[in-house]
Amino acid sequence: MTTSPDIIAAGFDTLGLAQPLLKALADVGYETPSPIQAACIPVLLAGHDLLGEAQTGTGKTAAFALPLLQKIDLKRAVPQALILTPTRELAIQVAEALQKYAHHMPGFHVLPIYGGQSMVVQLRALSRGTHVIVGTPGRVMDHLERKSLVLNNLSMLVLDEADEMLRMGFIDDVKWILEHTPATRQTALFSATMPDAIRRVAHQHLREPQEIKIRSATSTVVATSQSYCQTHSGQKLEALTRILEVEDDFDAALIFVRTKTATVELADKLEARGYSVAALNGDLTQGLREQVIERLKAGTIDIVVATDVAARGLDVARVSHVINYDVPYDTEAYVHRIGRTGRAGRTGRAILFLAPREMHMLKAIERATRQKITALTMPTPGEVANRRVAQFTQQVVDIIKTEKLDFFFDVVRRMEGEQDIAAREIAAALAWLATRERPLQMPGANDHAPRDAVAVSPAPTFTRDTERKPAKAGAKPAESYPTAEPRRERPAKESRDGTPAKPRSFAAGALQRYRIEIGRNQGVLPKEIVGAIANECGIEGKNIGQINLFDDYSSVELPADLPADLMDVLRRIRVRQFALKARVMEPGEFVDTRPPRRAPPARDAKKPDRKKPDGAKPVWKKREH
Repeated sequence: MTTSPDIIAAGFDTLGLAQPLLKALADVGYETPSPIQAACIPVLLAGHDLLGEAQTGTGKTAAFALPLLQKIDLKRAVPQALILTPTRELAIQVAEALQKYAHHMPGFHVLPIYGGQSMVVQLRALSRGTHVIVGTPGRVMDHLERKSLVLNNLSMLVLDEADEMLRMGFIDDVKWILEHTPATRQTALFSATMPDAIRRVAHQHLREPQEIKIRSATSTVVATSQSYCQTHSGQKLEALTRILEVEDDFDAALIFVRTKTATVELADKLEARGYSVAALNGDLTQGLREQVIERLKAGTIDIVVATDVAARGLDVARVSHVINYDVPYDTEAYVHRIGRTGRAGRTGRAILFLAPREMHMLKAIERATRQKITALTMPTPGEVANRRVAQFTQQVVDIIKTEKLDFFFDVVRRMEGEQDIAAREIAAALAWLATRERPLQMPGANDHAPRDAVAVSPAPTFTRDTERKPAKAGAKPAESYPTAEPRRERPAKESRDGTPAKPRSFAAGALQRYRIEIGRNQGVLPKEIVGAIANECGIEGKNIGQINLFDDYSSVELPADLPADLMDVLRRIRVRQFALKARVMEPGEFVDTRPPRRAPPARDAKKPDRKKPDGAKPVWKKREH
């Protein structure tokens, strides 16, 4: 029997659940079951085996957890149910959900067991007794072989995300575990897809299962607003930070990248821009992974940069945005990613970054989700500035409404009288002080940006003149075409209104060596450093000495004792998206590792004798054209 329910039950109380479970659902705010919950709960409560096909994020955890809990005998502290999951993260998530739903079931114990956690801790917990085991196949097998886990009293077994276990190579382990469980058990298998290998397992180990299939592929994204931003790779970080600034209802974000290295690199760059962020990848120990997830839940970090595998099973209520910084390899991965938001009745926001060569993926993703993905343009500096001003204004209004400011009124009045300064000027100075770390006015936000403001220029645009103009009569070949335009158009510097800083004069004297925090690893060229310093600081090329590039930093010779305002600009200049953070190098800090240059030969040195041997005639070769 196959069902594809389209009608949601009126409420959980219509499904036959016990009062303690209904009370727990009311506590967490669940009012109506999702389609898969409405279809699966009655089937499992009736004791049937079940084969469920539904995408991640549809609420299938509650679909099997609630009937499972209703059948638990709390008086017998022995494993009565086993839930197999493909990853440690999902095992933890399922165990937490069970604990939440069993809040009004005193004495209930659930134990997650997985690799990476101390075996001693798990052995001790097993010896104390537990009602439900949630585990990964490998660690469950370890305990079965040790006889530390006994499944003689098992009445229910759940295989969660079976297709993922197949993809990760666990399917043989799953079969082995199934063979070591009582034949009388009730079995539920859930999978986002139903490949032949999964169907073979179901037919071999499930008894006349009821098939539940949720037809709609949009069930995971129906509550998620989706947009894409087309951008070049050099613009992506700037586009990301601007979008984060102007997004409405932003609470927390999951940012997906393809590689473990990219999680660390992007997290570092975002942290340097003032965001509270952490990386989540397969290189982290299990303890550190759990720590990152707990920090995200607690609100001590707002952004997690993760790979697909590391974020599998992650479900944090406050994740309002999922950002595909790198395009996923397939549409299924995209659906899994954005399923991390817009869950359990919450609304979510998904943003996808696409390079021009990746635009073909957009149609495939729209077909998979059956939703139109709207275009999103990178916010302008003016839009970001307006958002910052609005936020700052609201903060000021809130302080005026809630705080007692009598003492500060007296301070301002005293400053007005003693310094002969208007209150408006004092307020402007205080606003500048309060927003110094995060300026309200972005460089380029208007035509009156301060001259020492430093902007990150957008990535260069590529243009080609595809139409050739006809040759002029009698023109030379070189004149037959229009003047060649460079492939890369140098963007106008937002902080300078397109004009470089006014050149400064320096007294003749020794140069001083300065350290800047950009080097070979960032792909910088000496000419880029010279250009940035000359344009932003007004230091002419003749006053810029030797530049040495190292892996993670460089050194540059500049006039000694630069004034404080120029040093401030020099610290904030960005080259290839990296702030120079310039400082004077300490004596002995610089070591020139280049090999010594060979002295050129003297002008009057005798040239080597290249004459032919005696009697030999020169050989003349005909030049080939």
